[in-house]
Amino acid sequence: MSSLLVTGACGFIGSSFVRQAVNQGYKVIVLDALTYAGHKENLEGVPHEMVVGNIQDEALVKNLLKTHSIQGLINFAAESHVDRSITGPSAFIETNIQGTFNLLSCAYEYWKTLDENKKKDFRYVQISTDEVYGSLGVTGKFNETLPYKPNSPYSASKAAADHLVRAWFHTYGLPTITTNCSNNYGPRQFPEKLIPHMIACALASKPLPVYGDGGNVRDWIHVEDHCEGILLALTKGQPGSTYCFGGNAERNNLDVVKTICKELDQLLPRGDHKSYGDLITFVTDRLGHDRRYAIDDAFAQKELGFKRRYNFENGLKNTIQWYLDNTAWSKAVTGAKK
Repeated sequence: MSSLLVTGACGFIGSSFVRQAVNQGYKVIVLDALTYAGHKENLEGVPHEMVVGNIQDEALVKNLLKTHSIQGLINFAAESHVDRSITGPSAFIETNIQGTFNLLSCAYEYWKTLDENKKKDFRYVQISTDEVYGSLGVTGKFNETLPYKPNSPYSASKAAADHLVRAWFHTYGLPTITTNCSNNYGPRQFPEKLIPHMIACALASKPLPVYGDGGNVRDWIHVEDHCEGILLALTKGQPGSTYCFGGNAERNNLDVVKTICKELDQLLPRGDHKSYGDLITFVTDRLGHDRRYAIDDAFAQKELGFKRRYNFENGLKNTIQWYLDNTAWSKAVTGAKK
């Protein structure tokens, strides 16, 4: 059984990855600081070893790598909310850049102690975002060959981390892999992100705030599809490579919100016989709001055999139903971590 150290695994995407990794026979050690977006509830019922700590803790990371004979370090730990990065960028610099630097440094020192076979098998996987590529026009898609053009403190911090990962491969030979993904959706996403936030507001009969004219376009990938891609990158990816994962599901924000409202109208009609769509309210646009993202994941499909199982409409309906069926989860995570 291979041992994986998964950082930030009590978050939305990390916890989904752990579920899949455990199902495939991996032993998983979780390192999570349990900030506002990390919740032990996300891993209930999933066999793992939980360690509460910060990825900037050098002694702790070194000890975990050595004690558990780690063969793969997958870094999900990150501050990831753009709005928070605009009002408080320092936490993004500390976690996303300094934290990644510490993980790379510890991984490299540990990797040097391994025998040649284990050196070849070891992987460091950095989970990044499509936002590092900047903003698209009305045509075209992001791919692994494009230059980085981050536009927010969040995306700039992730871009810096990606550059560090690349440098540790090219300079030191550490077998690293970077993955970039489009917007994720699915169960257990903290309700500061668009889809769960709109569901929560709708269920509370609160206004559904849409930035600007609602025309900002995102490509949506179900979290389970994304995590299957990460596992493929871990097991089949070539060291030094980058792999992009998208959902082939471009939607503007207003259309996403309207679709959520239509689904809720069917699944849980309002008592006043009105549509949830009546709650949609337009608010002042976010500073530096990128207009459009989209990912071309043809390279991952060709090199890794990546395939998507979800289309957006069915995936969104299932996601909404999950939140309706798991109100106790929502109350637990939002009540404890505001």
